[in-house]
Amino acid sequence: MARERADSSHIRPVRRLLLTILFLCLAALVLVWRIDNPRVERLRSAITDQIVPNLDWAMAPVTALGRMVDDFQSYSRLHQQNQELRRELQQMRSWREAALQLEQENARLLDLNRVQLDPELTYVTGLVMADSGSPFRRSVLINVGARDGIIDGWATMDGLGLVGRISGVGENTSRVILLSDAASRIPVTVTPSGQQALLMGDNTGLPLLEFLEAPEDIAPGDRVLTSGDGGVFPPGLLVGHVVVGRDDRLRTRPAADFSRLNFLRVMRSHPGTALSDPGGLIGPPWPLPTQTDPPVAPGDPVEGTEAADG
Repeated sequence: MARERADSSHIRPVRRLLLTILFLCLAALVLVWRIDNPRVERLRSAITDQIVPNLDWAMAPVTALGRMVDDFQSYSRLHQQNQELRRELQQMRSWREAALQLEQENARLLDLNRVQLDPELTYVTGLVMADSGSPFRRSVLINVGARDGIIDGWATMDGLGLVGRISGVGENTSRVILLSDAASRIPVTVTPSGQQALLMGDNTGLPLLEFLEAPEDIAPGDRVLTSGDGGVFPPGLLVGHVVVGRDDRLRTRPAADFSRLNFLRVMRSHPGTALSDPGGLIGPPWPLPTQTDPPVAPGDPVEGTEAADG
């Protein structure tokens, strides 16, 4: 116990002495560092050249901490820039979609204004007003009607391909039955084979090709054009291209974009083509009903008339 007390009594004065010397050295260093004298300046330069390069190990933690702070600030700036770029990319995508829609609409308008399929064939351009929106009926309304000389049965196009036909004319509006409607029946020609067929809508986006003489001669990608049979539709109007449906039946992919019908061109038929019975354009339901009664010859009495006469 006595030895420990003696050691502690010697340590305290030594500690005080060391602290005093350190304080005096620091005070002398400050005084020397602040003296404005050429000799002292050379001394300071020599001390700096000797000591500072050897203090890199002491400055390493401070330098690393500074680099970490700089990297964190850089990452935060990169995150902000990434968020801004994401927002700009989303805006650019929306602008791109709008530009594509405008480009397609511009192409249709240019086609409507400049293209004329036949020197004797004229047309009236109308704006699509509304869609029927029914799963059982595919039709649209356009803002041209009887005042514009529209007649039932005329073909309508969107500038790229056949859309359908007029079925119902009002004074200022008309209804267009689309190719995909179940009541649509249009005679067509498949090229290059030249086979005649009937394009039949079934309320899907791919109307059927029926009554082909040699389906094996038809290949996907063949062009489908109106044949002009019956004198209702002008021949040579582009309808679409042949595809094979999921049911392995030959169908037609319309050239017209039914999802973006903005303007329609109503094709006037050739002079002298008139429809006396517009309702006859709508074909009978498929399959055709079988006829059980024998046909009645002209002049034969009809059953029930004799009783009525009596």
